[in-house]
Amino acid sequence: MAQNTAIKVNETSRSAVGRDGVLDIAARLFREQGYGSVSLRKIAEAAGIKAGSIYYHFGSKDEIVAAVLDAGIQVVHESMREAVSELPEGTGPEAILRAAIGAHLRALLDVCDYSSANVRIFGQVPQSVRDANLPTRGAYEAEWDALLSRLQNVGALKSDVDIRRLRLMLIGALNATLEWFDPDRGSAEALSCTYADVFLNGILKRQDI
Repeated sequence: MAQNTAIKVNETSRSAVGRDGVLDIAARLFREQGYGSVSLRKIAEAAGIKAGSIYYHFGSKDEIVAAVLDAGIQVVHESMREAVSELPEGTGPEAILRAAIGAHLRALLDVCDYSSANVRIFGQVPQSVRDANLPTRGAYEAEWDALLSRLQNVGALKSDVDIRRLRLMLIGALNATLEWFDPDRGSAEALSCTYADVFLNGILKRQDI
């Protein structure tokens, strides 16, 4: 009798993983192993549930992937938006850009598995899954475009700078840090300062003429 009770308790605790728990585990696995190496069975094993239990929450692996991709963008988007909106009235353009860059990097490197998983597996997933993620991705890109355009309109950015290309270069460089960033050799905050210095001040030393 005691053994049956223990089994029921164990099954109850496993079933309590829930939808969010499955997503958390899937995001970690996708971040660590990529898209192709992670199956529904592997997600279930890591969650401590039967593979069939996942179908209570998701219809397929790609449905899980789509949810992870959306959440990954939303985490970074919200982090960036909050960092900029919390700045005091009258904050200068350099501080605004530093805040946006720092928020993106912290969300990517420090906050959660979702944003890292998004960057790692987006190019690996089927086209239909990428297409489903485009509205969420587009909203974040539009946030950056609006910010950069606003700074350009007030004269903080050169008038001939192509906003879309600048945003692609900036976000691409920030996302690429996932491939080599080592927290044992420096913090995301320090890396953010370095990247902001390069983007805002350039790399060439000015020569007096």
